[in-house]
Amino acid sequence: MSKKKVLFSAARLMALVMLGSLLSTAFAQSKLDQAKPQIEKLIAASGAEVVGVAVYDTRTKQTLLINERVRVHAASTMKLPVMMEIFRLVQEKRLRLDEPIEVKNRFYSIIDGSEYRLSKDDDSDEEVYRRIGQRMTVLELMDHMITWSSNLATNLLIERVTPEKVMKLMAELGANDIQVLRGVEDSKAFQAGKNNTATAYDLMLLLKAIAENRFQSKKACEKMVGILAAQHFNDGIPAGLPAGTRVAHKTGSITKHNHDAGIVYSPGGKPYVIVVLTKGIANDKQSSKLIAEISRTVYQALRN
Repeated sequence: MSKKKVLFSAARLMALVMLGSLLSTAFAQSKLDQAKPQIEKLIAASGAEVVGVAVYDTRTKQTLLINERVRVHAASTMKLPVMMEIFRLVQEKRLRLDEPIEVKNRFYSIIDGSEYRLSKDDDSDEEVYRRIGQRMTVLELMDHMITWSSNLATNLLIERVTPEKVMKLMAELGANDIQVLRGVEDSKAFQAGKNNTATAYDLMLLLKAIAENRFQSKKACEKMVGILAAQHFNDGIPAGLPAGTRVAHKTGSITKHNHDAGIVYSPGGKPYVIVVLTKGIANDKQSSKLIAEISRTVYQALRN
């Protein structure tokens, strides 16, 4: 075969590969586009004030977005940015995961510096309260903050890393609508409207960086995925998926708000990010069911 024919064949093969890739991406996007009306129907039927949805498929780089820029109370999803700041400080050797922190229940309002305490009865994790007066490592507290959504562990870690540093990191990552202003249960701040907020789009950006191993290091991302995958509250995203599907996610709920944001690792495929934030549904079981139904719809669109 002549050199010209070899070059022509190689160019033709390359063109076919590129065409196949484009068709594959377009097909994946069309599946997400087809899923969007179904999700919008679920949202309309739910009676929610607003539902923000953001999906990112790491295989095709395609997205599905609904009300993705609407800010809502972050509830416990703000614990994800706190964890990421901890890992940034660890990477820079300004913090150690085995660093001990004294467990106390005494914090100060960002409004006037007045002291406040957390109630064990209003928290989802009693274990950290049993350790008051003792020391727990950063890693132990972080595990409780994420997997059991411990408010006491969260406040201890926020006090260590500071909201200002968390906000600086969010800005560096382009998550400009996430606000981590304070710890949990600062009632004076709440009354003054100084709340932690998030959008589906910004939480998607954070999880996308972790899913693609682009935050700090691959080792750090794998460690965070491991912690998120040990989540004990699974009535949202995981409930809409086949049993045994690995989901690395963080939930969050407060009055009439229920959220779930995670990375889905379905068998035989690359992971995808899905974030569902709900506002205006009083019944948590109803809002969790909505999140699960949206999760199921996305899974079927991407994997069938």
